[in-house]
Amino acid sequence: MQGARFTKVEAQRGDLRWPLPKDFVQRLQGQRVERLNRRAKYLLADLSSGEVLIMHLGMSGSFHVAQEGGTHASGRYYHARPRHFAHDHVKFHMSSGALIAFNDPRRFGMMKLVRRADLNKEPLLHALGPEPLGGKFDAAALARRCKGRKTSLKAALSDQRIVAGLGNIYVCEALHRARISPMRRASSIATRSGLPNERAGTLVKAVKAVLRDAIKAGGSSLRDHRRTDGALGDFQNKFRVYDRAGMPCPRAGCGGTIKRIVQTGRSTFFCPVCQK
Repeated sequence: MQGARFTKVEAQRGDLRWPLPKDFVQRLQGQRVERLNRRAKYLLADLSSGEVLIMHLGMSGSFHVAQEGGTHASGRYYHARPRHFAHDHVKFHMSSGALIAFNDPRRFGMMKLVRRADLNKEPLLHALGPEPLGGKFDAAALARRCKGRKTSLKAALSDQRIVAGLGNIYVCEALHRARISPMRRASSIATRSGLPNERAGTLVKAVKAVLRDAIKAGGSSLRDHRRTDGALGDFQNKFRVYDRAGMPCPRAGCGGTIKRIVQTGRSTFFCPVCQK
């Protein structure tokens, strides 16, 4: 998409999770994609019109790249996988010759057009916390956001306003690496004035380490996740606690057994012995 123009846009229906923007097709056709970015789980396409196309995959969405005429795009970024073509809700015909289809059986994905000048005020984005692998996510930033919070630390780390993009698996894994209980209050990593204590620094290091390890392993393939080359991710084979209820804690000398509880409607896996 980057550097190419939309020569034709097809919207097979008027809505995904929410209605598509007014004049969606007309506002895209003829525009060039200046660059692609990401913020949390949102994909951002900067357009020559001065607008930004915000896209989210939702639970089941995926982009499929083919050449005009139906031939699958060659190269390491394409891997055939079954899909129902009836769920190709939006199709982008690009000046590069690529046909990019957004397929979303459950329609939890979304697309929205906003002015670049208004992006910082966009409700979907403006309240997001820092990127976990970015320079703005450190012990001080985490402590400030957790100061005085009575919610659990697990719930706080899962809150996109605290830190953007952390999922359930990686929160569980990071807390285990940091030896911190998911039931501990979020405020326990900060002083009353909001300064970080030792736990905050340990936890930030654990979050970054888990994410880097997961990226290196190609992510976690529990259901249908695939890497861009079509291979399965491998990080699910390296879980320490997630989905390991009843199994021995892998920490040397611990002797504990992984336990599963439910917090804010999500499964939490942890070791009650070494996570305090």
